[in-house]
Amino acid sequence: MTSADRASALQRGLHALHRLEDLFLALMLAAMILTAAAQILLRNLFEWNFSWGDPLTRLLVLWVGLMGALVATRQNRHIAIDLVTHLLPARIRAGVQALTSLFAAIVCGVVAWYAAIFILDERGYGSAGLLGLPDWLLHSVIPLGFGLISLRYALHSLIRSHAAVTGTQDVAP
Repeated sequence: MTSADRASALQRGLHALHRLEDLFLALMLAAMILTAAAQILLRNLFEWNFSWGDPLTRLLVLWVGLMGALVATRQNRHIAIDLVTHLLPARIRAGVQALTSLFAAIVCGVVAWYAAIFILDERGYGSAGLLGLPDWLLHSVIPLGFGLISLRYALHSLIRSHAAVTGTQDVAP
C-alpha cells in the first residue's frame, strides 16, 4: 500500500467519522425538539406530561451542546475573537493560530481531566438518573466531549505549526 493509498484511506475514514458525528448530532437534536414540543403540547392541551420529558430535554441540551462544539471545532467554526491576526502575514498568522489552538487544547484537556474525575466519583456513588440509568453514564459526555475537542485543537495546532514553519497553506484535519 503506497502512502497515497494510506492517505486516501485515512481521508475516507475521517469522512465516515464526520458523517457519523453529524448524524448522531442531528438525531439528538431531533429527539430534543420532539420531546420539548410533546411536553408543551401535552401540558397545554391535556394538562399532563411525561415525567421523564423535562430531564431528558435537559440532558439532550448538554449532549447537543458538547457534540455541536465538537463539530464546530472540526470545521474551525468555533467562537473566536480576532482583532489583529487577519492583518498579519500568512506564516505569522499560522503561528499565532497554532499557539491559540494549543492553548485551547490544553484548557479543554484540563476540563476533560477534571470532568473524568467527577464522573468517576459519581460512578462510585451509584446514583440512578433518568429512566434508571446511572448518572455517571448520562453525564459521561462531558469528559468525552472535552477530550475530543482537546484532541481536535491539538491537531489544528500541529497543522498550523507546520504551515507556519513551511509557509504552506494549512488543511483541515
